[in-house]
Amino acid sequence: MDPGRGAAVKEHEAFRLLGTPRFGGILVVSDHASNRVPDDIDLGIDPALLGQHVAVDLGVAEVGAEMARQPGTAAFQGNISRLVCDLNREPHAPAVIPIASDGHAIPGNALDHAGHLARIARFHEPYHTALATLLDDVPPALVLSLHSFTPQLATSDEPRPWQVGVLYNEDDRAARLAIPLLEAEGLIVGDQLPYSGKLLNYTMNRHCEAEGRPYLGIELRQDEVASPQQQAKWAELLARLCNRVALSLS
Repeated sequence: MDPGRGAAVKEHEAFRLLGTPRFGGILVVSDHASNRVPDDIDLGIDPALLGQHVAVDLGVAEVGAEMARQPGTAAFQGNISRLVCDLNREPHAPAVIPIASDGHAIPGNALDHAGHLARIARFHEPYHTALATLLDDVPPALVLSLHSFTPQLATSDEPRPWQVGVLYNEDDRAARLAIPLLEAEGLIVGDQLPYSGKLLNYTMNRHCEAEGRPYLGIELRQDEVASPQQQAKWAELLARLCNRVALSLS
């Protein structure tokens, strides 16, 4: 599936915007949609890692792009790998530019203080400035925070049974509406599973919880969105879900 097919694309080194945002519409935000590493950055890693969860939330770019083909929906996506800069972390948190991730050393991220600040200024700041401006200029009825998770942890043989997880921090308005709707689709739904939205929720905390904007945090299991057919199916389901939740919140 071509992520830009049928949708206007505004692209920056740190983010891209697909589709046309609409007042009272749906904005799909995916911090970890890309595995791109700029040519002038050498992470010093095996390139094969860029195709794994350690570098990117597999499937979310395509699902978000498919949703952005619908009138009233746009997708705001991170445009660099989280190994370059994790856009869903506090700017001064150690993991925002990880020197190791999932047991893999990232030697190219052993930066001095000036190098750390420069990378934050290059990627993290423009991403969040652009998202804040977009939300202020064209307020959506609902923000969908879209991520994906692995079918099992690399350190465990225990499978994760949830097909979709619904995450939130303090504001659970949209989550409480979405969970029964997803269960009615016959899905195995995790409420704050496979992990809690009270932990790694920086983007939504900053742009939604702090501003009183309703949002829905969704985690899709990666084997659910591995093919174009699966991605299209989830895009359709999430579009219906978001519209129902947004109407109920209005």
